[in-house]
Amino acid sequence: MKEVAALRYSLVFVWLATALASVWELHGQSLSLLTAAGLHNPLLAQALILGGAGVDVVVALAMLMKPVRASYWAALVLMLAMTLVATVFDPSLWLHPLGPLTKNLPMAVILWVLAKVRA
Repeated sequence: MKEVAALRYSLVFVWLATALASVWELHGQSLSLLTAAGLHNPLLAQALILGGAGVDVVVALAMLMKPVRASYWAALVLMLAMTLVATVFDPSLWLHPLGPLTKNLPMAVILWVLAKVRA
């Protein structure tokens, strides 16, 4: 089951890297995304970004330390919800050449598979 562990660790990395990038770009790309979506209150935007980063860390740690079905289902539901919100705010993200939303499809499949095998 080394392949299953590799899938799990790769997703943990993605969630931690996303949290780090969100905080790193707190006043850059992260803020620009929310401003473009119509959120012009900088304190609320900062709270949303930091809260989202915190949730990303919790999801990553849950998958790392407690890799049970509930961890994967929670990650899948959260990712789908964030994808839906991002789609509503900026549907052009689906056409971005680096695929910030299109990458979520294979991630959803990986989470679904991990939930099924309880890795």
